[in-house]
Amino acid sequence: MVEPEAKTPRERYRAQVRTEIKERAWEQIATAGASALSLNAIAKQMGMSGPALYRYFGGRDELITELVRDAYRSLADTFHAASRSGADPTALAHALRDWALRDPQRYFLLYGTPVPGYRAPDDTTAISSEIMATLLDACAALPSDGPATPFEEHLEEHRDWAGDHPAPPAALHRALAFWTRLHGVLSLELAGHFSGMGIDPAQLFAAELDGLSRM
Repeated sequence: MVEPEAKTPRERYRAQVRTEIKERAWEQIATAGASALSLNAIAKQMGMSGPALYRYFGGRDELITELVRDAYRSLADTFHAASRSGADPTALAHALRDWALRDPQRYFLLYGTPVPGYRAPDDTTAISSEIMATLLDACAALPSDGPATPFEEHLEEHRDWAGDHPAPPAALHRALAFWTRLHGVLSLELAGHFSGMGIDPAQLFAAELDGLSRM
């Protein structure tokens, strides 16, 4: 996420420093993971004292929250852009994979192992709900034939995760299937688990999409 345009020299300087802090944080995360994020180490890299850096971010969790917001906003915007072009679930899936491959550490911050002791605030959940709502829109636009499955009957009573989206149970089922199965393939791919298997991850991803499209 780009910092809001500052109006005064002091505000511009603050925005520039916050942006650099976040860039240094991503570098740390790429090297040692989000759980090892250290504001003191970032301050040292930037030639600042620890207390000086804390004037820009009140602590590790506040910095992580800003990174999480930026990452969710980036993916939500990617999905919104795709949906404006009439994207179906398959096109959204490819948009998700392209986004993840461009920055695996950003992906893992959202969908990888939780950072010990960190809990994301509610406003980040609201941004993530935009992503699911876009997928639900695409799934609800597809035809649904045949009787409801037992799981779809279960979803009729357990749909809080979908917010107030009016998607029917069949669309909820399709969206969950896309989300869980494709994240499974992506997480394994980005973690390098296919490297010794001789499998083309792009082909596996396409095969999963083909199967999901026949639901």
